[in-house]
Amino acid sequence: MENSEQQFARRALVIARHLINSDTCNEIASLQTSSCLQYLPPERFSGKPTFDVGAMRELIDGPNVEDRDWLFNLMANSDLFCPKRRGGQLYVLPDYNKPMEHQREMTVKRILYLLDKGIFKGWMTDSSLEIEVRSSILHECLGLYDHSLGIKLGVHFNLWGGAIKFLGTKGHHEKWLQDTEDFVVIGCFAMTELGHGSNVRGIETITTYDPSTQEFVITTPCESAQKYWIGGAANHATHTVVFSQLIINGKNEGVHAFIAQIRDKDGKICSGVRIADCGHKIGLNGVDNGRIWFDKVRVPRENLLNSVADVSPDGKYHSRIADPDQRFAAFLSPLTNGRVTIAVSSLYQSRIGLATAIRYSLTRRAFHLYPDEPEVLLLDYPAHRRRLLPLLAKTYAMSCAANDLKRIYWERTPSDSKTIHVLSSGYKAIFTWHNMKTLQECREACGGQGLKTENRIGHLKGEYDVQSTFEGDNNVLMQQVSKALFSEYSVARKKQKPLRGLGLEHMNNNRPVIPARLDSSTLRNIEFQIDIFRLRERDLLERLATEVSQCVSQGTTTAVAFTLSYELAGDLGRASSERAVLDSFILAETKVAAGSMKDILGLLRTTYALITLEEDISFLRYGYLSPQQSQIIRKEIAKLCDELRPHALALVDSFGIPQPYLSPIAFDWIEANSWAAVQQ
Repeated sequence: MENSEQQFARRALVIARHLINSDTCNEIASLQTSSCLQYLPPERFSGKPTFDVGAMRELIDGPNVEDRDWLFNLMANSDLFCPKRRGGQLYVLPDYNKPMEHQREMTVKRILYLLDKGIFKGWMTDSSLEIEVRSSILHECLGLYDHSLGIKLGVHFNLWGGAIKFLGTKGHHEKWLQDTEDFVVIGCFAMTELGHGSNVRGIETITTYDPSTQEFVITTPCESAQKYWIGGAANHATHTVVFSQLIINGKNEGVHAFIAQIRDKDGKICSGVRIADCGHKIGLNGVDNGRIWFDKVRVPRENLLNSVADVSPDGKYHSRIADPDQRFAAFLSPLTNGRVTIAVSSLYQSRIGLATAIRYSLTRRAFHLYPDEPEVLLLDYPAHRRRLLPLLAKTYAMSCAANDLKRIYWERTPSDSKTIHVLSSGYKAIFTWHNMKTLQECREACGGQGLKTENRIGHLKGEYDVQSTFEGDNNVLMQQVSKALFSEYSVARKKQKPLRGLGLEHMNNNRPVIPARLDSSTLRNIEFQIDIFRLRERDLLERLATEVSQCVSQGTTTAVAFTLSYELAGDLGRASSERAVLDSFILAETKVAAGSMKDILGLLRTTYALITLEEDISFLRYGYLSPQQSQIIRKEIAKLCDELRPHALALVDSFGIPQPYLSPIAFDWIEANSWAAVQQ
């Protein structure tokens, strides 16, 4: 037996002989001169765009393209946004691989940098439509860079600032809005509790009134009443809007909103306030979510946000809205803007995923189909096209719907409140679900490269998963959409009047009839697509009304009956939201002049319509389509994917996402992973 020293000597000799062997040297030389994979840009395999990419971007991106690009450039040229060079290209990527504390501090530093650059000027103090539009699109861009940055700003401006703006009155505006815009105060929004999230009406925090001092007294009566997930509370917020049950003379007047200071100017937690950190999360670690307890915290009477209701100095309660349900709904108004923002921001992440995965699939090859021919581009495999291009079509359709929602919100009047509530609730649900599905498919489509943080897609799943539940659980929002439709339908039928609003006017017409024979021409026809989407919505609403009515006739309440009909309600919420998306996409398409761009939009619209028919089992479950028709639709989708293939690159380029905000695998991924890149 050899001892360890002899074994080492023998192995060293073998290695030495191998290194000086001439055959081995020749073999290495041969390998060095053999052909290796070379990166070729995706434009080589796509040709020139057949439509105006700039015009397409304006269609789906909405207004203020120049402002967007200016802000993207500002961030990319600041060291605070972590610019890095890989393979000769510049990329900006948030600090996802850094500790939670570092991410939080960097979020604040970026906000202060943007404040110094005047980005937030007028966001709280200028009520003009121009400023509202500009602040909205700039907020979208900041969120595209980093979800934590977008959320931190959204909590401060939209939730804290929005509550003061919409629930407060002139005195509150004069005292708080300028300081909010200048970050003299940093606000948060204390609505959610450990024991109550979506059910805001059931929150347990209690506020009473002391007429002797003209102060409100805010109390956390039990552990389940602690305010939870409050963005900004753990480290940075100085003030909060507290949502609480207001008890006046022993009577609970329902949920109201109060301003309370939680830290002084030096960052010290105020007397009577206890704060704890929610800790590390699967995403959004640049936001300092915290928990808050109030131990009989006193605030001045003027700190009640009193646009809806007020308490007189001697302790008498009065409200301009007599109905408690309507009064409660008014207190939830700040959440509407949040849902609009969430719906829109989710689509920007879908765009990042699709732009990355599709560009990669136009440069990455795998396997030979024929001898002596190059390996095949991923996007030239029909299965790969089928994975990505329907998601691309849905993202286009939803982007047009998001633009319509933003326009309605920007130009809103009191009569638009119900429409905005229904659309923002439905879109928030289906857009964020779509985003998670898209990111997962794009991650898988990029293989192992999709796992790397620098390539963004995989990490974005964790960052954006929260959108499915915050500011309204998606399944609960679907129920809210259905309740609003059910109410509208029931009132119209009871009064024997035509339906008006919420897109239900089509139910005043005859029930659509779907052709028994479906061919390519029929499937691509706008009228067919409109009819079958409307048929689904109409039938589901009628079924829901019948089912609820039958339950009520057997002695249950409408609320219980609706709860028991949750499956139909969920199907209806999705059906209504997807019908509204189709309506918006068709409207956008009709505004485009005849030509190649209109033709491409037609392909995208048909792909969106047919993939919806395929994915929603309701079309088969309730008999709107037969199994044979479903098979025909499936084959037509494959044809559409083939037709979209030559336009895929131009369509993702039309997203207008600057190169630094994508990732190395969207460009020269060989050079980005080279040894030379390692040495940079």
